[in-house]
Amino acid sequence: MTVSFMDLHASQAPIADELRAAFDRVLDRGNFILGEELAAFEQEFAGYCDSAHCIGVGNGLDALHLILAGMGIGAGDEVIVPAHTFIATWLAVSQTGAQPVPVEPDETSFNIDPARVAEAITPRTRAIIAVHLYGQPADMDSLRAIADRHGLYLIEDAAQAHGARYKGERVGSLGDAAAFSFYPAKNLGALGDGGAVTTQDAKLAQNIRRLRNYGSDQKYVHLVKGCNSRLDELQAALLRIKLRNLDTLNAQRRTLAQQYCRALADLPGIQLPQLNAASEAVWHLFVIRCTQRQELARLLAEQGIATQIHYPQPPHLQAAYGEQSWPALPLTEQLSGEILSLPMWPGLDPQPVIDALRQCTASLTR
Repeated sequence: MTVSFMDLHASQAPIADELRAAFDRVLDRGNFILGEELAAFEQEFAGYCDSAHCIGVGNGLDALHLILAGMGIGAGDEVIVPAHTFIATWLAVSQTGAQPVPVEPDETSFNIDPARVAEAITPRTRAIIAVHLYGQPADMDSLRAIADRHGLYLIEDAAQAHGARYKGERVGSLGDAAAFSFYPAKNLGALGDGGAVTTQDAKLAQNIRRLRNYGSDQKYVHLVKGCNSRLDELQAALLRIKLRNLDTLNAQRRTLAQQYCRALADLPGIQLPQLNAASEAVWHLFVIRCTQRQELARLLAEQGIATQIHYPQPPHLQAAYGEQSWPALPLTEQLSGEILSLPMWPGLDPQPVIDALRQCTASLTR
């Protein structure tokens, strides 16, 4: 049996008629940029995230970059980032002219380690970016305490955590601002690129709205050097439909994660992700560790089970950041050689994956 790593069709098929109706509605209106659908989605997503403001933008990278720019962060500043993350977190900082300062993860959650964050702060530090990696909320209480103690912004990179909760509170409402991606494979995915910022800060929201639209509040009046990064009407309309189904699909992901954890707990040679009782993860990815990762992935592929690696090379080892030397990041580098993402999508039957893992890990330990 073949099991794909992800099946976007499975989660979208039940609402296909609604998506087509939304497309027709936008087509018939003939208004495709900064119109009614975006305004409605921004209001609905802000409410969903328990946040006062939502600003729809072109993608998740732009969302992070615009948050930093809206806060006035730029050349000469430092921003603390996870060492173990997708490179977009770093790129957003670099695009402002600021310097990313990588911090190692906590070994159980893979999220940024607050103890190491405290050690990385210098007089040039302006902000901390906390990534809710794989859909698991970061330790926001500890990070908030550090940020407040040093007068820093705390930014959520929630690109993989739509709908997750931390101690009962929605991600997107926990920091000074949060960035979301609506890349199609996300828990809340568009049918193309898209992103959003949420914040409680009215002034910051105004700055970001201006920056996303050529630095303009009024047509042909440009107050600052902005950019063009606007969530379009079609994607907003489609996301409004998908947002109504998000909690149901996230619940299916949680059930699937629980099934994996119960069925695989006794397998030798692999380490399962930790379930944090204080948080409600949304399991964008289900990531295990295995010191024989490459061999395990090969054996699973032979059984028809697709896997991926998130991420095989950390940002500090990428050519894009090869122009400077970086501090030793041994845990990040170790993780990049051991992590393996299993199939995780609503509607997946986990049993073939479980059966294949049992057979493959038995082969590894012979």
